[in-house]
Order: sequence, then C-alpha cells, then structure tokens
Amino acid sequence: MIQSSIPVIDLFAGPGGLGEGFSSLNNGKSFHIIVSAEKDPVAHETLLLRAFYRLLKNSNKQGLSDYYAFCKGETLKPYSDQTKDIWEQAKEEALCIELGTEAGNAILDQAIQRRLGDSGILKPWILIGGPPCQAYSLVGRARNKGNAEYSAEADHRNFLYKEYLRIINRYKPAMFVMENVKGMLSAKVNGGKIFNEILQDLASPDRAFPEGTEHPSYRIHSLNAEQSFKAGDDPARVDPNTFIIRAEDYGIPQARHRVILIGIREDFATTNLSLLQKKEQINVEDVIDTLPPLRSRLSKEKDTAANWQNRVGELLKQISQDAVKAKMEDVATELLEASTNVSKHQSFGASQVLRGKKSSTGNNILDNWFEDKNLNVWLNHETRGHRIDDLGRYAFASAFAKIHGRSPKGHIEFNLPGLAPAHKNWKSGKFSDRFRVQTRKGPSTTITSHISKDGHYFIHYDPAQCRSLTVREAARLQTFPDNYFFQGGRTQQYHQVGNAVPPYLAHQIAKIVENFLIK
Repeated sequence: MIQSSIPVIDLFAGPGGLGEGFSSLNNGKSFHIIVSAEKDPVAHETLLLRAFYRLLKNSNKQGLSDYYAFCKGETLKPYSDQTKDIWEQAKEEALCIELGTEAGNAILDQAIQRRLGDSGILKPWILIGGPPCQAYSLVGRARNKGNAEYSAEADHRNFLYKEYLRIINRYKPAMFVMENVKGMLSAKVNGGKIFNEILQDLASPDRAFPEGTEHPSYRIHSLNAEQSFKAGDDPARVDPNTFIIRAEDYGIPQARHRVILIGIREDFATTNLSLLQKKEQINVEDVIDTLPPLRSRLSKEKDTAANWQNRVGELLKQISQDAVKAKMEDVATELLEASTNVSKHQSFGASQVLRGKKSSTGNNILDNWFEDKNLNVWLNHETRGHRIDDLGRYAFASAFAKIHGRSPKGHIEFNLPGLAPAHKNWKSGKFSDRFRVQTRKGPSTTITSHISKDGHYFIHYDPAQCRSLTVREAARLQTFPDNYFFQGGRTQQYHQVGNAVPPYLAHQIAKIVENFLIK
C-alpha cells in the first residue's frame, strides 16, 4: 500500500524509546520521524541528540564522528561546522514544548503542517506516543488518595490524552500507537472508568472535538488477542486486560506490563492486524553480565578505592560472621568470598568506560540490537553514591538472592545486626520488599522512574560490587542500544530510562504496523 518510508509523529516522547523502535526498523527505510515533542528540557536534550544521530546515519555517515566524539566527552557540542546543518534539521524535528498549552499546541501544529501538511488523510502517516501516566499509575493514585484536597476531575493529567486525540482528529493518521500504564484500566473519574471514555474517544474523536467536518473513526486493536473496539461498541463488553502487553514475553529482559492500543483508521481497516509473537525469555544476566564490574561510590565519607576496599571488605566479613551465628552458612560463605573480591573493583566508572574484549551477550539478536562497532566505550556506566550501611544491606541481599533466587523479605529475613534501616514502620510488613535484588535468572522487575530516587529496588546481583544498577545497566534492561547517550545529571538520566518505552518492544510493534500497511 505504501511504497516509501512512512512519516511518524511522536508525542510525549520522553527520551525517544518508542520512536527508536520505529525509526530503527530496516535501518530507517520503513519509518522516519518528522516531528517529536517532549516538555522536559533534559529528556528533550536526549531526544534531540538521538534525532541528530539518526539524521547523520541516514545522510552523512562520516559526520557520525562528531556524535561519537561528543558522547565520549572529547567535544563540548555534538556538531561541527561540517554537521551543523544536520543539527539544525534535528532541532526542527525534536521540539521542547508542553502539549495542552496554547503556545505548545501552536508550535506543534506549525511543525506538523510544515512537515506533513493538512492532508494526512491523503498521505498516510503514523502517530505514536504515551500521554503522561502519573494520574493513572497505582502508586500515583495511592499518593493522591492520601490528599484530601485531590480531585481526579480537576487533575489535568487525567485528560492529557485529549491532546493526543486532538492530533488524531485534525490530521487523521492511518494508524496510531498509544502506550500507558495498566493503572489506566481501573482509574476512575466522575465515578466511571476513564479507560471506557478513552476507548470511545479514540474510536470516535468527534466525541471530544465535535466542531468541523470529516471526522475520522478508528478500530482499536489488541496486540496479544483477537479483540478490537469500534465506534458504537459497548466498552463494558471489552476485556481491558487483553490490551496489556507483558514485555518479558517478547524478548525484553524486564517484567514491564503496559497498555498498548493500536488504532486503525476505518478506511484502512480492511484486513486483520497481526499479533505480537512470543519470544524466548531473556535474563538479567544476559544483558548486563558483560558490562565491566564497578564499585559503588561512598557517600558521606572519603571516597577512594582504598577506603572503599577497606571499609566494605571489613563490613562484609562482619556480616558474614553474623550470618554464621544466625545459621545462614550459605549466605555467610558468599559474603566472605565477596569480601575477598572487593579489591578487584577499583573503578566506579565514568560517563564513558572502555569496552572490554568480551562485550558480546552470546545472543546474535541482542548483540545486533545493542552493539555499535564504532563505539569503543560504555556510555552512562557510572555508579551512584551509597551510605556504608546501605552497602552492607545490598551485599547481604545479593548474597541471599544468590542462594535462594529471590530477595530477602523485610524484617523477618533481614534480621542480622545492623541491617534494619532506621525506619519506624520497618516491622509493619509494609516494607517487605524495601531492598530488592535484580537476580541473574529471569527478567528484572519494572524499571521505573523511582530508580532515580535511590537504588534499594534495583540492587545488582553481585555481592562484591554491592551497589545499585548504573544508568547503562538499566538502559540495557529497557533495551536501549549502547550508543544511545542520555543527557543531564545521573538522576535525570535514570528518570528518562525509567519512563521510557522499551525500544526493542517498539521495534516489534513497528514491524506489525509496517506489515499491515504494505499488505
């Protein structure tokens, strides 16, 4: 049906995970992003840099040396005189705007009309994106429930999907892909399920935007079940759970469960949409075990390799002795061995760490996805600082997980001297998973933006490193390619990774979209 590369517009783009999946299909020959929009200025820096990389890769491969030099810290800006024109093109594509504001919407409309025109119905294109999810997430709703002044009806974040809907109604994409947290399925406004309203609005955008003429209508499809919803259908008869995609079922080394809705304009909906195909499980160790081991930083005391070796080595020996007294001999053995290995980990990393000779995962698909032979460093692989008492907890939890294949549970299993945190509700049972190890086997737990706060839920499985995951390790669990360089401070980098859509999952969705459109 479509002979050339298909235009894509990416809204609420974050650092660009969803767009990466589409733009990387067939090396950019299937889809190309013409406009992306993100309001966070730091995430936008990452989005802009990636747009620059793609444009260089497709039109000026020699200029990629500027990109790599910037990533490795050799230059202060990503472009040179020879590539500045490409940088300007990237700035036209990647916009830092807030959708839902008069100024932001005006800039977006101007960009779309400049790059696409008002004739979207004549020139098929794809809309992708995930409206902000804080108001739908279970954690966010629990927090709001404790606020007596909170009103779901007055929270504009519950209705930001209508900014996405406005673009659908006005520019009429052939298809759209909308992603959100599964809490969207149960969230309520005015006593009714917001998901039912969203389904009906997406199927018939004129419900929210009755003005004008020639309103498009869409069929909303699941990607893992033969279920669809069209204008006039009763949303109460739809099983919302069929729209949940379990990322770990599709080759993502992470248990990430998200709602993904595929909309097909009615005049295109002439055939069935293919479903995602299950893939072999990818374990945590498959994607992060080849990264060079690092020591954590020490916070609130002298941070040197020698001090870390002495302090952590003695701490692990003490916890090992306590574990023997508690008849946890296997854990004690692991901790004692780890105490002798801490001297091997002298580096806490940096914004770029040299790649070793053994960086392959052994999985050809993963290697082709992650690796860039032109890049000889690891980007964003730097540890954060931890208090010495937390390092003891991390080491104990990692040793316990190595023996039992799971993290220790709360005060009952975290019962050695000095391990209990100074928390008045520690023994209430509400914090049983306060310290969570990402075990070697199986997918990780969901990488969320909370990883930017502390590392307690994202502990590395190696007791000798006794630390939380680095940004690059988290990015690999999210399936970002190794040459994807995250901007901002480390906390901001974590936040971007946690909020993103796994690019390799998006890549598989893009393939389904392409196959549908070229039938």
